[in-house]
Amino acid sequence: MSTPYPFTAIVGQDDLRLALLLNAVSPRVGGVLVRGEKGTAKSTAVRALAALAPEVAVVAGCRFSCDPASPDPGCPDGPHETGPGVVRPARTVELPVGASEDRLVGALDIERALAEGVKAFEPGLLADAHRGILYVDEVNLLHDHLVDVLLDAAAMGASYVEREGVSVRHAARFLLVGTMNPEEGELRPQLLDRFGLTVEVTASREPDQRVEVVRRRLAYDDDPAAFADRWNDEESALRARIAAARALLPEVRLGDGALRQIAATCAAFEVDGMRADIVMARTATALAAWAGRADVLAEDVRQAALLALPHRRRRNPFDAPGLDEDRLDETLEEFAGSGGPDAAGASGAPDESREPGEPDQPDQPGDSGDSGDDDEPDPGGGGQPLPDGPEGPEGSSPGGTPAGPEGDEEGGPSGGGGEQRAVGAGEPFRAKTLSVPGIGEGAAGRRSRSRSEHGRTTGARRPRGALTKLHLAATVRAAAPYQRARGRTGAGLVVRRDDLRQAVREGRESNLVLFVVDASGSMAARQRMSAVKGAVLSLLLDAYQRRDKVGLVTFRGRDAEVALPPTSSVDAAAARLGLLPTGGRTPLAAGLLRAHDVLRVERMRDPSRRPLLVVVTDGRATGGPDPVGLASRAARLHAAEGTAAIVVDCESGPVRLGLAGALAGELRGAAVTLGELRADAIAGLVKDVRTAGTGSAPGPGRGSGSAPGPGRGSASAPGSGSGSRTARRAA
Repeated sequence: MSTPYPFTAIVGQDDLRLALLLNAVSPRVGGVLVRGEKGTAKSTAVRALAALAPEVAVVAGCRFSCDPASPDPGCPDGPHETGPGVVRPARTVELPVGASEDRLVGALDIERALAEGVKAFEPGLLADAHRGILYVDEVNLLHDHLVDVLLDAAAMGASYVEREGVSVRHAARFLLVGTMNPEEGELRPQLLDRFGLTVEVTASREPDQRVEVVRRRLAYDDDPAAFADRWNDEESALRARIAAARALLPEVRLGDGALRQIAATCAAFEVDGMRADIVMARTATALAAWAGRADVLAEDVRQAALLALPHRRRRNPFDAPGLDEDRLDETLEEFAGSGGPDAAGASGAPDESREPGEPDQPDQPGDSGDSGDDDEPDPGGGGQPLPDGPEGPEGSSPGGTPAGPEGDEEGGPSGGGGEQRAVGAGEPFRAKTLSVPGIGEGAAGRRSRSRSEHGRTTGARRPRGALTKLHLAATVRAAAPYQRARGRTGAGLVVRRDDLRQAVREGRESNLVLFVVDASGSMAARQRMSAVKGAVLSLLLDAYQRRDKVGLVTFRGRDAEVALPPTSSVDAAAARLGLLPTGGRTPLAAGLLRAHDVLRVERMRDPSRRPLLVVVTDGRATGGPDPVGLASRAARLHAAEGTAAIVVDCESGPVRLGLAGALAGELRGAAVTLGELRADAIAGLVKDVRTAGTGSAPGPGRGSGSAPGPGRGSASAPGSGSGSRTARRAA
C-alpha cells in the first residue's frame, strides 16, 4: 500500500484543511464540496485526511462494517451478537465518474430472487464507505440521478435498494467529500445545497509558497516513507486534537445569541430553505470544539457562514458563489449582545486557534497545496484570442450577398470598418424547447428522447448479459404457458432463466449544442448583437438545465474560430459570449466548416452524444470568391451527415431578404426568428428538428421550399415529394 502524503505537509489551503477537519470532528456537518482549478491539492488533501481518521471497530465478517457495540438491527448480514469485534483503519472509498447505480448502492440479483427465492445482495460503494470517507472526484461530471442517490444516503444515513418488490436496507454513514473543477460544468443549485460546506481553492501567486510546494512534492516523490516519517509528530498531534474535539463536541453549548446570529445571517443573505441554518449551527459547534471551547462565539458563526453559505446564494447558473464579508460583519454586529457568553467576540475576527498545529508555513490566502494526483495547472488560463477582423469597409464582395436595405455592413452608415467594442447581452428569457429527432442512446439528460436505464417503460426484451431492470408482466407471460410441463403444484410460479425479460425504457438524453454565431459587422446594426447575445444566453441557460454540453464557434473578418471547445461548463460559454466583439466581413462558409470540424472530432470522442447545430446569423455571406456558393456547399455537408440544425434568423427591419431561411433549407433544418425563441411567443413552438428522410432538394425559403419572404410555410414530411421537412410546429 502506498504511503499517503501527510496532511500537515500541505502548504496553505487553510479553508480546505479546516473544512475537512470540521467534518472529521462532526460528520453531521454534511460533507465538503471543494471547487477549484487543476493542481491545487484537492485530491491530495482528501486522501491525506484518511490517515488522520480514528480506527474503527467492526463486526468480524460483516460486509457492512457494523459497530460491534451497537450493530445495525436491519443489517443484511445480521443479526449480530454484541462483542469486541475487530479493529481496522477507516476506509477511504473513491466513487469513479463512470460508476453505475448498482455499483454505488449495490446489486440485487433479481434472477435468483425469482427463480430460487433467494435474496442475494452484493454490497456497493455506499456499504464500503460506511463509517469512513466517500470521495467523489469530479462530482459535477456524475449523472444527476447518481448524485441524488449519493446525497440522499448521506442525509439519511442509510441506503435503500428496491427492485421489483424486493427491498434491502443497510446503514451508510460516511464523510462525503466531492471535488470539482468549475470549468468543466456546475452542479445544479439543489445539489449544491446538499453539501454542508464548500471551499474555493486556487493556486498561490506567491513565488515563495510555490517554491515550498515544489520542494515538498519532490521530496515526497523521492522517498514517500522517509518524507512521511519527518511529519509523524505533527500528524500525531493533529490526530490527537481531532479525537479531543470529538470528545468535547457533545458538551459544546449553542446559546440563543449564537442561534439568533445564525438565523439573522441566513435571512440577510436570502438563503432558500432551512438547511443553511442547520448546517451553520452544526459547523459553529464543531468550530468551538475544534478550538477547545464549550461555548459558540460570534467568530465561530462568522467562519461557519463563510463555509456554509456561498454556494447557497446562487440564483442562476451564471452567478459565481460568494459572500459579502462586510455585510456579514454588519449583520453579526447588529445581532450581537443577545446575551450569554456566546455573544462574545462579535467583531467577527477569525479564530486563530483553528489551525491544526502544523509547523510554520507560509500563510497567504488562496495558496497552492501539493498537486498530488491532480492535473498540472493550465498555463494558458483561458480560451483562444479572437482573431482581428480586416480593417476598412467591407461592402459587397464579388458574388457575395448585398448589404441589404438596412445599410448595416461595414461600409454602410451604421457599420463602420474594423472591430467594434463588445456589447452587453440583452435580458435572457425562457427559451422554447429544441430537440434532436429520433431516439438516441446518449448520456442521461433532459433534452431529446433516448433509450436509457431510467424513464418510462416502453417494452420488453430478452436480457443481453446480466438482468438489470426486470419487466415483471412480460416475465410472467413468458413463464405462464410452461407451468404444467414444469410440474407446478402450488401457488408459486415456476420461473426459469429463459423466462426473464429486461424492461426497455425511454428517457431523455443530453446533447451537444454547438452555437455558430455571426459576429460580423452586419450584426452590429440597431443593437442587434445585444439581442443576439441575449438569445444565445437564454439558450445556454436552457442547455444548463438540460445537462447538455455546449460549444461556441464564431465567424467574422476573414475566418472562423472555436471560441469555446465543447464543454459541460455553460458558465465558460457565457463568459466567452460576453467578450465577443463584432466587425469585419461575414465568412459564413468558414463558420460552418469550422463547426463541421468540431462535430467530426466530437463524434469520435463521444459517438453516442448527438449534436444540435444552432446557427445564429442574418444569412449574409461576404468575402472571397463566391461566398454564397461556398456557404451553401458547407451547409449541405452538415445535411449529408444528418446533423440536426436550426437557424436563428437575426434579420430585422420592415424589408427582409430571407437569407437565413434559405440557409436553413440547405441545412435541412428549421429557421426561427429571435422572437420565436421565446417560450411565451404566440408563434408556433419549434419542438423537433427533423433531419431524416431523402426528400427533394430544399428550396431557398423557410419550411416548404417556397420563395423567400416574410412568411414561413409549414414544413413537409421528408420523402413526400414536396421538399424536405425542416421542422414540426405546434401552436
